[in-house]
Amino acid sequence: PSSPYSATKAAADHMVRAWGRTYGLPVIVSNCSNNYGPHQFPEKLIPLMILSAVIEHPLPVYGEGTNVRDWLFVDDHAAALRAAFERGRLGETYLFGARAERTNLEVVRAICDLVDARLGHSGAHSARNLITFVTDRPGHDYRYAIDPSRAERELGWRAEVPFETGLARTVDWYLANDEWCERVRTGAYRMQRLGLGSHA
Repeated sequence: PSSPYSATKAAADHMVRAWGRTYGLPVIVSNCSNNYGPHQFPEKLIPLMILSAVIEHPLPVYGEGTNVRDWLFVDDHAAALRAAFERGRLGETYLFGARAERTNLEVVRAICDLVDARLGHSGAHSARNLITFVTDRPGHDYRYAIDPSRAERELGWRAEVPFETGLARTVDWYLANDEWCERVRTGAYRMQRLGLGSHA
């Protein structure tokens, strides 16, 4: 782990495995790549970019946008967890990913293009003009890589939603749910990227 945040995730995995090995607790560990989809809290990259693009707010991208993530649609992840619960072997770890690696900048540009297409924006009014590069987070991992081969082989699970399809569905959901988005915007969360304490 590169940061205290990621270290807590690794620590949780170790704790669960320890309970399984020491006391026989029936456990299965799963790790997944970045999730996205409807209802996601807008601090996360994809919903933050969608909502910010709609209100023509700057789109903050860490560093040069070259950090790489694999993107797993939420419905595929839910199906993966069910497969692990129903068919997984106790004490095992399963990795769930969609084989859909993209740089953060590629993701943000794809969101901009989808929002532009839906709102009829282009040229000087394109959401791409809102992209703003900001200082990277301390200890920010360059790449999250997931090999889902074991889960595919042993659980009979495979991600079914292509990234382009899932992203379009996600953009459409946020654009169609103004009331939900407004409740979030007018609450305690103020459309900022989190991760740098009170100075974010």
